[in-house]
Amino acid sequence: QVQLVESGGGLVPAGGSLRLSCVASIINFSLYGTRWYRQAPGKQRVLVASINRNGTVAYADSVKDRFVISRDNAKNSLYLQMSSLKPEDTGVYFCNVYRTIAFWGQGTQVTVSS
Repeated sequence: QVQLVESGGGLVPAGGSLRLSCVASIINFSLYGTRWYRQAPGKQRVLVASINRNGTVAYADSVKDRFVISRDNAKNSLYLQMSSLKPEDTGVYFCNVYRTIAFWGQGTQVTVSS
């Protein structure tokens, strides 16, 4: 059974930083694409950043130059380094791993105070 476990969320003042981690219990993790999503209160889940199995990265415009997505295939892990955080970055952050189907973690709460 595939499990994704996120960690690293918390409460941080505006301008601060956090590093999210996601560990996947999945065989051949290196063959999967990976993404981070955010769901703000009362809003739909939105894509924040992605890194595919070839290492190609992409970011939502709202987080470009502030967030960095990375992965360590040897550790079956996905990361999101978040800097210069803003209150609008607040939400639950979900790890997503996909190939023919997609798997989701349970999410980790990030709250940025103004």
